[in-house]
Amino acid sequence: MVEQTIENDNEQSDIWELYLFALKSPQTREKYKGRINKFFDFVGVSGDTVEAKSIDFVNKSRAGGSQWVFNHILKFMKYQLTRVEHKEIVGSTLQNYLKSIKLFCDMADINIHWKKITRGLPNGKSYADDRIPTEEEIQRLLKYPDRRIKAIIYTMTSSGIRLGAWNYLRWGNIKPITKDGSEIVAAKMTVYEGEDEEYFTFLSGEAYYELLGWMKFREQSGELVNENSWVMRDLWNTDSKKSGNGLASRPKQLASSGIKRLMERAIWAQGLRQKLENGRKRHPFAAVHSFRKWFKTKCEIGGMRPIHIEILLSHSIGISNSYYRPTENDILDDYLKVMDNLLLDAEKKLQFELNHSKQDGKSIVNALNSKLNEKEEIITYLREKNQNEMTKLKTEMNEQILKIMKLVQQNPSFANVKPEVLQTQTI
Repeated sequence: MVEQTIENDNEQSDIWELYLFALKSPQTREKYKGRINKFFDFVGVSGDTVEAKSIDFVNKSRAGGSQWVFNHILKFMKYQLTRVEHKEIVGSTLQNYLKSIKLFCDMADINIHWKKITRGLPNGKSYADDRIPTEEEIQRLLKYPDRRIKAIIYTMTSSGIRLGAWNYLRWGNIKPITKDGSEIVAAKMTVYEGEDEEYFTFLSGEAYYELLGWMKFREQSGELVNENSWVMRDLWNTDSKKSGNGLASRPKQLASSGIKRLMERAIWAQGLRQKLENGRKRHPFAAVHSFRKWFKTKCEIGGMRPIHIEILLSHSIGISNSYYRPTENDILDDYLKVMDNLLLDAEKKLQFELNHSKQDGKSIVNALNSKLNEKEEIITYLREKNQNEMTKLKTEMNEQILKIMKLVQQNPSFANVKPEVLQTQTI
């Protein structure tokens, strides 16, 4: 009997592990755990941890059957629906509660007639009502006293990568792109290398040089930097080379969760976030995801092709996924056209605009020269054509006059006419 109980507990524990396994993103996993925990508390199952509560819930569901589970889910959703009506939460939050419960039931093989529950629920908005940070707000963030902050923000605003991409990003994933064999204008970034979701995007030249400076600083502090080095790492004692007390030579990756905490600390420290008023659930802009939205917005404003933006964001482009095959250079050329919209350093942005103005000026001059050359060619062609036509006309007229003279001379009625009267000058 004791062995049977242990076996059952292990089985329920496996269900919880399976539930977590189905959630790939660490951020999503934490959100789902929080929502399912609130459901377990509402049901009244016992346990000190959410995993222990999940085990008790599965045991009770097997004892009471799927109808017992259905009744508790329905009561929970009715309660959340009341909160929506009182504007305590929005409809999309209610849908998120349902998603976490449904996933757990699917992993535990608990069959529920979900349509009976979902028919009475509001759809909710599929998007958040937050905004992107202004350039002034970003400039204040860049002044936060952590050397990593500029590299992180420059990278995210110019590439549009997700927060989770930092968990995979190594120095070898970033390759500079040169112009005329010398000037670095941008960089190519391979995201999620080796994973099914692998794709590429681009970095501005500004962002690449910031990352390069960060990596050189680490190298000067004693770290052995190579292509396998994590792009973001922990802090260390900058005097470690002298005192031997630091950890510069033993880097520890700064994972996505650490980057999010760093960004949140910076936002609060720089006075860009205040305590929410009663009834509000969101801050004006998200701590990290807002930079992805910033990238998309700035690219669209600059006139980049929407389908190329979606490719760089690793979004699905529908049926075009199978048929649209732009080259890497096609997308890069489009990206470079809007890169001035993505720059954050005022001096570099001005220099970029000046360079583009010079290039635009050269393009205009070249276009005018091309038109002038075309005009000269047309004039030369018409002049030659007119000369040829005049020569041909003179020849034809001379031939006609000679024919007339010959006919006159051969006609007897003109025999007494003096030759000088008949004689006609040819043209």
